[in-house]
Amino acid sequence: MSQISTQALIELALDLASSLNSKDRFDRLLDTVRKTINCDAVALLSLDGDVLTPIALQGLSRDTKGRRFNVQEHPRFAVLCQSKYPIRFPADSPLPDPYDGLLIDRVGDLPVHSCMGLPLYYDNKLLGLLTIDSLTPHQFEDIAERTLTVISAMAAATLNTALLIAQLESRADHSQRVVAELTAEAWKRDGGELIGESAIMEQLKEEITLVANSEFNILIYGETGVGKELVARTLHQKSPRQHAPMVYVNCAALPENLIESELFGHVKGAFTSADKDRPGKFALADGGTLFLDEIGELPLAAQSKILRAIQSNEIQPVGQDNVEQVNVRIIAATNRDLKVAAEGGRFRADLYHRLSVYPIRVPQLKERIGDVQILCGYFIEQAKMKLAVRQLKVSAAAISHLEQYNWPGNVRELEHVVSRAALKARARQKNKAIITIEKQDCGALVNLTNGSLMAKQPNDMSQQLTKTGAESMNLRQETEHFQRQLIKRVLQQEQGSWAATARRLSLDRANLNRLAKRLDIKVRKDIC
Repeated sequence: MSQISTQALIELALDLASSLNSKDRFDRLLDTVRKTINCDAVALLSLDGDVLTPIALQGLSRDTKGRRFNVQEHPRFAVLCQSKYPIRFPADSPLPDPYDGLLIDRVGDLPVHSCMGLPLYYDNKLLGLLTIDSLTPHQFEDIAERTLTVISAMAAATLNTALLIAQLESRADHSQRVVAELTAEAWKRDGGELIGESAIMEQLKEEITLVANSEFNILIYGETGVGKELVARTLHQKSPRQHAPMVYVNCAALPENLIESELFGHVKGAFTSADKDRPGKFALADGGTLFLDEIGELPLAAQSKILRAIQSNEIQPVGQDNVEQVNVRIIAATNRDLKVAAEGGRFRADLYHRLSVYPIRVPQLKERIGDVQILCGYFIEQAKMKLAVRQLKVSAAAISHLEQYNWPGNVRELEHVVSRAALKARARQKNKAIITIEKQDCGALVNLTNGSLMAKQPNDMSQQLTKTGAESMNLRQETEHFQRQLIKRVLQQEQGSWAATARRLSLDRANLNRLAKRLDIKVRKDIC
């Protein structure tokens, strides 16, 4: 159809008016586009600075939603973003197509095809793009300008409506919040965003939205690599403190004798190396957020001082008589069970209750059904930029392979696997314009079942498990026994060097020292 019918226009208007949420509006908009224009793929993208984010698509692989397209790296997008009017690219256009290899109905390079883009303006502001592709050359040449004008106006109005709704829901200034709502939080610092559409991730996002505007202290807990820091940054960005600083503290890396100085600051002359006044993390975060990562690794003495600061909103720098008032929101994170630690006397119960006014659990990757493919798309786009390749995609077999793995290292492990796979795929397909990550590039991902776990342990642990058999076992005691034996063995091999041992075990030295202290491991050096 070369011209939009009055009936289609009325139906679209009614559909958009009756839609309950932005996703419904976007889906119905794309449905109408495909009914009006014969095409194989259509996508709606929002613009955030120089980055285009797919927010709705049809006819393209699902991992496309995880990609973020830098306008300057994609000539066709750059041309569209500089135009005020729809553009139909010639069938033989030399400009690379950003969707090359991503169409569901086409495997491999795109042949000569039709490609069209509609810049979406509202009140003279470019909100995003609507792109339409067909595998049939010259498919769009006879489409009436009125049809494209109406579709552009409808798409721009739909996108703008979604932006306005997001503005009301977030209770924030339009210029600061509008794009952030559509892109699931684009960071000003240490970039990242919460990517995922699984039910458990939607629940996590709802919890974050619910508590972000409050002044409650938050305890974020979950396994290593699930993205606890990212959740903390999302909470800060969605809070009224978003324009104030968010100060990060890795509690596991703080030397025990300097914890008080690092957190509360010191004055000149407070100790030997204090040659000038230095503000602590609490003072730097005044008016904003203090993120205490790995809070469970702090010694009890330091916990009591943090508790006082939280209770009274006062700090006392080392060597100073007067106290200072601070206004800080605390967000803490841990991969330990602090409730159990508090019950066992290894963590202050009163501090635990102060921190966990609203606890948030970050789910493991294996719980996030359907998110692996979307996350792959996000990491693939990052790898593509780092490797400077034209296009990078992932095969269905590789996705299936990745989805069957249980990801003990969670999202961080997935990122590393995708990065390595991209590197291997590039080396294997040196002369190809579109590089495809195959199953073989991902390596052997073996689920840690009971049998394979035993096979991978040192001999002494395997023998211990075999000897125990059906007898009852205390997991904590057995784990600590194994840790103690392993650390002792590596210490002996490294001739008592804590630094070398920490490197061998992939641990921070301060963290290793605390673990050794808890396990009662000491190095004795005799003088001959």
